Amino acid sequence: MAGKFELYTDNAGEFRFRLKAGNGENILASEGYKQKASAENGIASVKKNAGDDARYERKETAAGKHMFNLKATNGQVIGTSQSYASASGRDGGIESVKKNAPDAAIDDQTA
Repeated sequence: MAGKFELYTDNAGEFRFRLKAGNGENILASEGYKQKASAENGIASVKKNAGDDARYERKETAAGKHMFNLKATNGQVIGTSQSYASASGRDGGIESVKKNAPDAAIDDQTA
């Protein structure tokens, strides 16, 4: 099964998206957007930037976990990963975003 973007409304009424791998695992999540069109633009930006390794900011949390942000060309964060126990797990998550995002369909759950 191919990866997909889920576009949804959170409890605060903001639009968000998450990228899921083919196995259903969440691999990237967005911030909240006031407008649906802004969230859709965020998805387009993820698709455009996912293949560029330089767009990934690899980080370590205060708790010693590993995570990453995907940034747009303007430096704005467009997606954040979950926390991983190891750097290799985080790097696997990045590879999964690179593989799944460019051709992922959008499952619009806001309608």
